[in-house]
Amino acid sequence: MIRFCDVAGASVAGRRSFLQAGSLALGGLTLEHLLQARAEARDKAVLKDKSVIFLFMHGGPSQFETFDPHMQAPSEIRSTTGEVGTRLPGVTFGGSFPRLAGLADQLTIVRSFTTGDSRHDIKPIVHRDTADANLGTLYARVAGMNHPLTGMPRNVALSPQAVDASLRPVTKTFGDFGATGAFSRTLAPFAPGNDGSLQQDMQLNLPLRRLEDRRLLLAEVDRMRWGVEQGGSLEGLSQLRQQAFQTILGGLSEAFDLSQEAPSVLERYDTSRISRPDNISRKWNNYQNYVDHGQTLGKLLLLARRLCERGAGFVTITTSFVWDMHADKNNAGVAEGMQYMGLPFDHAVSAFLEDVKQRGLSEKILLVCCGEMGRTPRLNKNGGRDHWGNLAPLLLAGGGLPMGQVIGQSARDGGTPASEPVTIQNLVSTVLNSLFEGGQLRLVPDTPREILQAVTQWKPIPGLG
Repeated sequence: MIRFCDVAGASVAGRRSFLQAGSLALGGLTLEHLLQARAEARDKAVLKDKSVIFLFMHGGPSQFETFDPHMQAPSEIRSTTGEVGTRLPGVTFGGSFPRLAGLADQLTIVRSFTTGDSRHDIKPIVHRDTADANLGTLYARVAGMNHPLTGMPRNVALSPQAVDASLRPVTKTFGDFGATGAFSRTLAPFAPGNDGSLQQDMQLNLPLRRLEDRRLLLAEVDRMRWGVEQGGSLEGLSQLRQQAFQTILGGLSEAFDLSQEAPSVLERYDTSRISRPDNISRKWNNYQNYVDHGQTLGKLLLLARRLCERGAGFVTITTSFVWDMHADKNNAGVAEGMQYMGLPFDHAVSAFLEDVKQRGLSEKILLVCCGEMGRTPRLNKNGGRDHWGNLAPLLLAGGGLPMGQVIGQSARDGGTPASEPVTIQNLVSTVLNSLFEGGQLRLVPDTPREILQAVTQWKPIPGLG
């Protein structure tokens, strides 16, 4: 088992430091100098030895068919998929989640979470409460863009293309997962497999052609490794310069290669058997999104685990726009749609939780699952649920936080909080406090006000702070 990387330290670095072993395109700094500066910054102990994986359920999942079934309510309100008992006394989940129900003692479910409006966007990943930047960008602004020992990007965004290059890029119709707000664009998430400047910025400052995507990266690194081994060119380099070469020749390429995992692990995460394309109705315009979700969600969670093991601090996952359950020409209704969305989600998240527990990583990695909104308390005439901003499902697991609990209550119709609402500010504070030592963060010069406010002034979710 690969030991989870110590991620204590704080610095800001450019994206090009990711793969440059010679001079660095940041004011003439070399990677050697950058690694030296980061090694010294580790003593500040601002970062906790934690990572966050934020699984964004784009489209707005229903609170009823996920973690708050309300089976005592009339048929037009209660979960269309029934309910399943959990390990927590008196707590049930929607019927699509039998495996997660058996792991409920490892979960915290929030039943009073509100995102504030019913618009399709990518809150809370990108929101005014994250300074209009990807939440991982706030982390990278303090931690730096790359882990000082492994070179792993600290802030990563994964979509289906990261594990299957033949799939379409993630949609930006409702927001850009790479947004950085007022922060430098160098702090945008590294997005393997997606088109655009992120891939163009991946280059080795050596006599090699520009690397356009991860597949070329793997081939070039293999060629470089052979050349170094044949020529013995690492001899005579300083320790830090050797570290810089090993950053490139070592774990980075391997980390993105899922074939390095044992076949039993790959099978464990495989969701392609759960939601097969031939079992999905082609009458929905969102057919391909359903396929992408079912085929790749497990692989994306496995890849995220591998990246966190090697020093990634914040990983965003989305399988595109799939949780929009109107029962119209574009989308299935909730009962049918949960077969395409809920069953793969149940399998993939359960496999992840079981895997990280066996690897001793449950305390190290915080998993957050939510979308941009919830769904209407009443079914529409076609058996779908429409947009609803007053209540949304929220699941958290691991990260050293208290688990095996339900926080908050919803009203009898499942449409509003019946207890103190949990807001996006509470969630952002919980996430950032799991990553930063708040008292030490105050001492870091030039820490942006938005980050300090979220960590030290906003309150974490009650019961998790």
